[in-house]
Amino acid sequence: MVKNVHLYSISGFKIDKIQIHKLLSFLIKQLDFTVKSLEINFISSDDIHRMNEKYLGHNYSTDILTFEYSDSVHEIDGELFVSVDDAKENAKIFNVNLENELYRLVIHGILHLTGYDDKKESKKLIMKSQENLLLINFCKL
Repeated sequence: MVKNVHLYSISGFKIDKIQIHKLLSFLIKQLDFTVKSLEINFISSDDIHRMNEKYLGHNYSTDILTFEYSDSVHEIDGELFVSVDDAKENAKIFNVNLENELYRLVIHGILHLTGYDDKKESKKLIMKSQENLLLINFCKL
């Protein structure tokens, strides 16, 4: 188990904590970082909508919000908020299972915490490529 990681989920939604810890261990090895502190929250689209509006001024739901508290991409300190409802919709749209979509979102958040950016189209393509590669390789384990 990875230390200093806390997982929380909305009422009625069961997250496979062991698999998330395995994913984080895999990402730590692949991306070469340590965890000072990391909180991963699996929440509703209503909750993430409110957070997106409050902290980023966006009046809509999103699949993940990442909050970074560290100045280092090698020792992360942050929070991930994953919308289970949006993940379910993404899974339907992209014809993937919910578990893999949740992994993809956690990977996306970790990539942000380790210095990846998706604001410019060129950087978004690099980040998406890395996200896909990590997901494929993790799912092969």
